[in-house]
Amino acid sequence: MKHIALVAAVVSMAAFVRCANQVAPQGGPKDSLPPVVTSYNPAAGQRNASIFPRRVEIGFDEYVQLRDQSKEFFTSPLMKTKPTVSIRGRGVRIDIKDTLEMNTTYSLEFGSSIADNNEGNPLHGFRYVFSTGPAIDSLLATGYVADAMKGDSVSKAFLYFFDAAVDTIPDYDSIVFNRRPVTVARTQNNGIFVAQNLRDMKYRVYAIVDNNNNQRYDVGTDKVGFLDSVINPAALGSTSMWRDEYRGYTTADPQTYFRVFAEEPSRRQNLNANERPGRHQVILRFAAPRPRIDTLSFEGIDADRVIREYMTAGRDTMSLWFDVPPASMPDTLRGRIAYHKPDSLGNMVLTGQNLRLVWRQVESREEQREREREERDRARAEERGEEYTPPEKPNPFGFKVDAGGQVNPLKSIPIEFTLPLVSIDSARIALTTQPDLGDPVPVSFTLERDTMNIRRWVIRAPWNETENYRLTIDEGVFINVAGERNDSLGADFKIEQKADFATLAIRVEGKSPDAKYIVQVTDAAGGSIVREERDVTTGLYTFDYIPEGDVSIRITEDGNGNGKWDSGSLVQRRQPERTEFYTGPTGDPVVAVKKDWQTDIVLDMRTIFAPVTIEKIQRDLQRAEDARVSKYLEEKAIRDAERRRQGTQGQGQQQGGGMGIGSALGGARQQIGSVVR
Repeated sequence: MKHIALVAAVVSMAAFVRCANQVAPQGGPKDSLPPVVTSYNPAAGQRNASIFPRRVEIGFDEYVQLRDQSKEFFTSPLMKTKPTVSIRGRGVRIDIKDTLEMNTTYSLEFGSSIADNNEGNPLHGFRYVFSTGPAIDSLLATGYVADAMKGDSVSKAFLYFFDAAVDTIPDYDSIVFNRRPVTVARTQNNGIFVAQNLRDMKYRVYAIVDNNNNQRYDVGTDKVGFLDSVINPAALGSTSMWRDEYRGYTTADPQTYFRVFAEEPSRRQNLNANERPGRHQVILRFAAPRPRIDTLSFEGIDADRVIREYMTAGRDTMSLWFDVPPASMPDTLRGRIAYHKPDSLGNMVLTGQNLRLVWRQVESREEQREREREERDRARAEERGEEYTPPEKPNPFGFKVDAGGQVNPLKSIPIEFTLPLVSIDSARIALTTQPDLGDPVPVSFTLERDTMNIRRWVIRAPWNETENYRLTIDEGVFINVAGERNDSLGADFKIEQKADFATLAIRVEGKSPDAKYIVQVTDAAGGSIVREERDVTTGLYTFDYIPEGDVSIRITEDGNGNGKWDSGSLVQRRQPERTEFYTGPTGDPVVAVKKDWQTDIVLDMRTIFAPVTIEKIQRDLQRAEDARVSKYLEEKAIRDAERRRQGTQGQGQQQGGGMGIGSALGGARQQIGSVVR
């Protein structure tokens, strides 16, 4: 965190040098300084302000503007009604709406909402503090907030400090819903917060990502993190804290660590909606996951003709498909469902509900034009005494075969169908190799349905990279629930060459023989999953066909062995399953992989999932910052060398630019060194 200033300095100076080489200065150097406070009314730091004025005015040395104040400005403690902030000349005016509490230290936190009017230079971390008691609380606590699943730093997360003396049931945490925090802080862009004006007392602390900006925690909308125990700032000890001169805000080494996660909201079960988007399809939407359905029936349709497709992991949305000829499907479909839902006392009772679902064919504008065109052509043919032959209509059977050009042998050949199938004549599907000389050679294959998607099938075979393949699907091989049949299809393809991809050989050393993990190879940022392996235990795992480039390896400690990452629960005080990224010897989570090359990695789960300590977090943050700075400087050196080779600038300009950048780098290092000491 300390060395991130180096990057900011380099970028700023490099940009300045480029501008100097291209454009003559006009009107002197650009203003890069934030506004400076010149006056307070009332004075900042007042004590015994038992009758504090309803208005605060703060003056600056230049005209200022307010930016994104609804998100940036907040108070500590939170007020029921947020103060209003407005521009008045060369200053801002704050009108306080609420009655202030006695013996309380207040701070007005402006974040980055104040900036100069001309250049928009923000005044980061500006705060106005006063107390309605005889003293201003002066203790502080620092910490780091990360996303529990992604591992990324979380910026602009609120930290809510509650008086731990407030009684709460040990296994049911309701304080965040029923109380207002006594102190509030917020993380900076690096995920680190510095909570000031705390007392010598025990606090329960929560990190809240307030996505809807309403200053409270909303389950299902916001993210939350919490400490397993209470803290007293007086017992945390000392920490290194400094002002990042390039970013413009105060930062520190963290003393606490939060992992924020999204909770699944607790919802009362109910059948919220039922709809019929197609002749053969009905969708049922429930309010809560895993509905308990006793009976589900439709008039005139046998139960074994109704195919269920669950569209969500919690099975709260299901699609019903009817294996019935179109002529037998009524426009109005009547049925009945019996499922369990809570009564007014919260007891689950069996509830019946009638279903009435209407579907009618709606003619599109294009279909209307086509019909009118056919009617005119038919009338003209009849006038001439000719037999009218209607044009052939496109086959409504919808399916997509991913077998063009090159096929990835791990994915094989997936086939996606618009409607579920009721019949497959696999004997009329042919997979052959196509030798340059001689007849095609049949290849044995299997056609398997995807266990997660009933409308997705996969053709698998013992693929050979050296062969040319042809897939032939005859007309009418597939029949769906609407009685529609496919057109014939033929596709020629080859198998992707393993040498065109990278290979990761990952040796897993589990914490115990039975311990299970989820190992994901992701893009460098950790956002997109390239490959995933579940139920991983001690052993060697080979990940083939990884695209060349930078990747990361994310590991989840799958404590319950269900093959997925489980979020936490605030009310049950259950932390989310732990997820970590593999980091190499330098601490960099990014792994560079090359095509036709195997990269060997050892995942020692005892080390990766060792107990989390603040010292480890501090070291990891520092290593990550050092690695980022080092990578930036390497890339910049390459760019500078390439620019000099291309000779795009005059010799004098090259020398001046190089000296300018070198001077900037030296100055940045000196600046950082003095800050660290």
